[in-house]
Amino acid sequence: MIRLLYFSISGNTRAFAKHMETYGKEQHAQNVDMPLVEIKEITDDSMFEAEEKDFFACVPTYLDGGNGLDSGTNEIMTNTLGEYIEFGDNAQRCLGIIGSGNKNFNWQYCLTGKQYAEKFNVSFVADYELRGTPSDVERIYNLLAEVVTK
Repeated sequence: MIRLLYFSISGNTRAFAKHMETYGKEQHAQNVDMPLVEIKEITDDSMFEAEEKDFFACVPTYLDGGNGLDSGTNEIMTNTLGEYIEFGDNAQRCLGIIGSGNKNFNWQYCLTGKQYAEKFNVSFVADYELRGTPSDVERIYNLLAEVVTK
């Protein structure tokens, strides 16, 4: 099972997570050895709980303005997901981070995901732009499946 926790503001990350879930069902139907994808949205209203199974976290990038060089790298809006991962022993269950963003923001593309990976000492597994494409879903599913089926 691939467990994917995510935080979505504009709906892009939610759409990507749902595509991952659907793709996982399709792959599992063709080959029962391929893992299903279980998704869980973390919101500002979520009750924090101890995760009992390993998971990946999918986080969009929202930063606080600035010029992109010496300011503007502070995460905003997705803090709840970071706090959820920090809760109890959840960080120990995190297998890696998937980041999303907009390539128009150059080096800040997926910066929040990269900061999460550093903060929680896990791999930055993959990235995709905005809602992702079908090839992003396939690529990232295969990367995550490789980790969980080892």
